[in-house]
Amino acid sequence: MLLQWAAAQLQPHVPSLTYEDIVALLELPPNPELGDVAFPCFALSRELKRAPAAIAAELAEQIGAGADSGTSPTIRAEAKGPYLNLFLVREEWAPKLLAPLLLADFGQSQVGTGQRVIMDMSSPNIAKPFGVGHLRSTMIGNALAQMYRSSGYEVVTVNHIGDWGTQFGKLMEAYMRWGDEAKLKEEPIRESLRLYVQFHEEAEKDPTLEDKARHWFWKLENGDEEAHRLWRYFVSFSMEEFDRVYTRLGVQFDYTLGESFYNDKMTAVVSRLQELQLLEESNGAQVVRLEEEGLPPCLILKSDGTTIYPTRDLATALYRKNEMGGDLLLYVVGAEQKLHFQQVFAVLKRMGEEVADQCRHLAFGLMKFEGRKMSTRRGQVIFLDEVLDEAVSKAAAIIAEKNPDLEDARDTAEAVGIGAIVFGDLLHHRMLEVDFSLDEALRFEGETGPYVQYTAARAFKLLAKGKLTLAETETRSLSGAVNGSDLGRYLAGTAAWECMKLLAAYPEAIAGALRQNEPAVVARFLLDAAKRFNRFYHQERILTENPADTEAKLLLTAAVAGVLRSGLSLLGLRTPEQI
Repeated sequence: MLLQWAAAQLQPHVPSLTYEDIVALLELPPNPELGDVAFPCFALSRELKRAPAAIAAELAEQIGAGADSGTSPTIRAEAKGPYLNLFLVREEWAPKLLAPLLLADFGQSQVGTGQRVIMDMSSPNIAKPFGVGHLRSTMIGNALAQMYRSSGYEVVTVNHIGDWGTQFGKLMEAYMRWGDEAKLKEEPIRESLRLYVQFHEEAEKDPTLEDKARHWFWKLENGDEEAHRLWRYFVSFSMEEFDRVYTRLGVQFDYTLGESFYNDKMTAVVSRLQELQLLEESNGAQVVRLEEEGLPPCLILKSDGTTIYPTRDLATALYRKNEMGGDLLLYVVGAEQKLHFQQVFAVLKRMGEEVADQCRHLAFGLMKFEGRKMSTRRGQVIFLDEVLDEAVSKAAAIIAEKNPDLEDARDTAEAVGIGAIVFGDLLHHRMLEVDFSLDEALRFEGETGPYVQYTAARAFKLLAKGKLTLAETETRSLSGAVNGSDLGRYLAGTAAWECMKLLAAYPEAIAGALRQNEPAVVARFLLDAAKRFNRFYHQERILTENPADTEAKLLLTAAVAGVLRSGLSLLGLRTPEQI
């Protein structure tokens, strides 16, 4: 918003550049003493064949002359080396800056109208625990889905459950050898994990177990009744567990379609590859060679004729394009699957499918929990539900100490505890490895979710004291309850002005997050917004004896509360109004 305003003021003085060119060049100085917006003159230097500093000085003089003549009274310009620093006159611009911040749809856009995004996210494996490691795909995908929706895209979220493959053969063989039906009914996930771990331990001593597992999967693919009975049982108890965790996380899916959904769609894919003469035999298996793409062969059919997950992902991509109408297919899957997706996308391109150019693998780094790396095969799994319980319990203890009389303390602890885990993950660039510390994430100071939630609660508390609600602020601002010039005067202080300037960048933060498919951009923005508001809160009295002064500052407080609540919601966090 500031950049657009500054560009409009600057364009008459640099006619060789378009408005869009100027906006792209403008910068926000890190130090408010350097102005509100900075224009680097290097681009003009090449065109005018003059030093950037000389151009900056001349532009400052021209804008100053305009101000003196009354044609540009709301902006001041200073040259600082090669930069032209622009200062907006706060008393004039503060009402204009504040008004859009109070709109209910501030931050939303329609840039994606008419485009459908298919978001593949979470995708845990059946009969395995929903561990901490699944959190990243679930919450990164959820946050991006919310941001795409807020930008006008039609988003379809798909939970691509791992309910097919050789791992089921392993579990079936293990159950037939060492399974206890009573234990499986009592604790299905933990017992299936025990069986899965035992299989791999025993397979190290007896390699023939792997062949028996493959045979079970062959039976499953070929319609064996016993194999299907076991498979349906494993799927049913796993989905009950997963749905319970998703409910706590506040995550919903438009579709939950396991790999098995595509069983009847893979024959067409294999036939198409055969028609195109892309399949070659390799040690009894069928592969697509990708040497020209600098990739190893992509396995399509194993030597026993059974499918493998590249086959299923080819069928999945074609279904999402042709049947679900996806314009952009996003896969929020760990970085360890980078080669797999490179191969799948390359095979789609070799098939001549346009969807190949519409697929994106949104990779992310591993998550460790206080230094521990997780491995399902070795039973080194930290159950997410247990971590959520611990987080909520610790949050409840902190809240009880801070506010022992808080109503709905348990629900607030749930929002803060789970929010701390989610924010602590999304704050990191998704490609970074995260070593998660629960105690650090739950701090109410520093770069944490509880800090942002607590700041929002502080803003809501001030509004309650001032007898003002968010629903009223848009109407009150537009009705001019506070005279524009008075509002500008009361919000001209540096702390208030800097807070408004940052809030105004909220739409750009969302747009930046989508350009990079990176929720951390919004998480970082919310931290900065919370810090700016707390500086304003500590440096200026908000509830004063002057009704007009109080009203102006409460309107800014409402803008803060609205943006923090909106941004936290995009990330998948709730915003308690009291903590």
